Amino acid sequence: MNRRRNILAAAAVAAILGLLLCAARNDFGLGRNMEIALNMMRALTLEYVDEVDPDKLMEGAADGMVRDLDPYTEFIPEQRMSEFELLTTGKYGGIGSLIRKRDEWVVIAQPYENSPADRAGLKIGDRIVAIDGKSAEGFTTEQVSARLKGEPGSKVRVTVRHLDGTEESVAITRERIAIPGIPYAGWIDEGIGYIRHNDFTEGCYEEMRAAIERLRAEGDLRGLVLDYRSNGGGIMQEAVKILSMFVPKGTEVVSTKGRTDSSKQVYRTESEPILPDLPLAVLINGNSASAAEIVSGALQDLDRAVLIGQRSFGKGLVQSTRPLGYNTMVKLTTAKYYIPSGRCIQAIDYSHSQEGDVRTVPDSLIREFTTRAGRKVYDGGGVMPDIRTEPQYISRFAMTLYALGFIEDFGDEYMRRHAGERIDAKNFAITEADYDAFRAFMQDKKVPYESDTRRALKSLKKASEDDRFEELTRRFEELEAELRDDTQTNLETYRAQIVESIENDIVLRHAYTAGVIEHSLPGDEEVRRAVEVLRDREEYNRITTMLDTARK
Repeated sequence: MNRRRNILAAAAVAAILGLLLCAARNDFGLGRNMEIALNMMRALTLEYVDEVDPDKLMEGAADGMVRDLDPYTEFIPEQRMSEFELLTTGKYGGIGSLIRKRDEWVVIAQPYENSPADRAGLKIGDRIVAIDGKSAEGFTTEQVSARLKGEPGSKVRVTVRHLDGTEESVAITRERIAIPGIPYAGWIDEGIGYIRHNDFTEGCYEEMRAAIERLRAEGDLRGLVLDYRSNGGGIMQEAVKILSMFVPKGTEVVSTKGRTDSSKQVYRTESEPILPDLPLAVLINGNSASAAEIVSGALQDLDRAVLIGQRSFGKGLVQSTRPLGYNTMVKLTTAKYYIPSGRCIQAIDYSHSQEGDVRTVPDSLIREFTTRAGRKVYDGGGVMPDIRTEPQYISRFAMTLYALGFIEDFGDEYMRRHAGERIDAKNFAITEADYDAFRAFMQDKKVPYESDTRRALKSLKKASEDDRFEELTRRFEELEAELRDDTQTNLETYRAQIVESIENDIVLRHAYTAGVIEHSLPGDEEVRRAVEVLRDREEYNRITTMLDTARK
């Protein structure tokens, strides 16, 4: 009760100060609604028939206030602050491992390379039997995660059952775990480097620069592929610093504009570039967003790189955080950003979302801009690549096998049969006998999957039954009976994708995420196209000087 009164007192003080401020600014509407909110919260907390939690009331009210704005504006309560810190910094206190649920137990899904979990000998597939002497049977992944995380320097004792059936108890000292923004950097062809960049968390510029310096030290770097596919963005200032490695000092790379004076900013590179003339190819797709679009869009506007892939996501909004007290904050959209040509690539108009009218930017409002060399580019719909490729989709069947854990479970079986063997991550391939073993492994497994063809036939048959077209219904039934999309048939139909998933799972166990990336590069069509462009200077120069980036 005292805590509740303290919260209400604090809220009352805040409301009074807010009312005074609003009165001083003659903002009657805001002051009136703050008073209404305070009175409603007081009435619910003190007089509702059942006891209510004022914290939950506040969280619900805050969520309601931002619900109709845009997906990026949100209230962050105290219990989610550690999650927010992980998203922005890529760091947390723990043992450094992903986990997953398997039956009644939680198992190790992936220890990060050189993390405390990795150094302690934990492997993919290890069952977490106990934590600090308490059985972990029946625990959820959230319960296990909460017990494994903690202050750096503290210890946790983890008992695991390995794939060979032996049990081991290890004392692990928690550390500040930093999830790398650059999981891989290497060579994809003679003189052509490749860097995979996953997110724009704090410090990713230093990672990117270190990766480039290592490539330069290893060989003659004559071209570089930057892979921003499925990079959801992050900290804008990191994007500006990364751009400073490729364009002249003092170059404007992004600007922001909002309602307030403080939101109007121009960002220029502040250091001399280390690769001012190196040919660049940038890979993007429909999940490249925010800071990833700033880097790729700025390089395109400055005619500094060839972009390859699919149209990017189209997030041209800037978020800022504001503390609200009691270790809470609001993350709110404060501005739009504009890349060097002057275009904003925001694809969805949220300006009328409070009236329920969220829509994509219509073609009639799309505007034309020009790059530094005079190429045509457009706003209002993401960044359009210079060389457009078709996205490579994985089948729903292969995704279902992975989601149900069958790929990882078979990986466990493979590791038991091949205990102690080492592999060449780049060239590893399973054998025909291995895939026969997977087919046998799947023999008694239920896969809740229907092909698009079967679903379409069912829909047509239902429509013909409703319309009493008996002959059509009979023919649809005959077609459905002839259709073969059982599990064993689908294991052949989608064999190539399933083999790739199995190989990636096994490579991950031997060579971590970097090994999986290296293994996948030789078969990556967009990477191959990037190499071709970087090797053909005539085509590269034609694209970066004369080619219009048409909107489609």
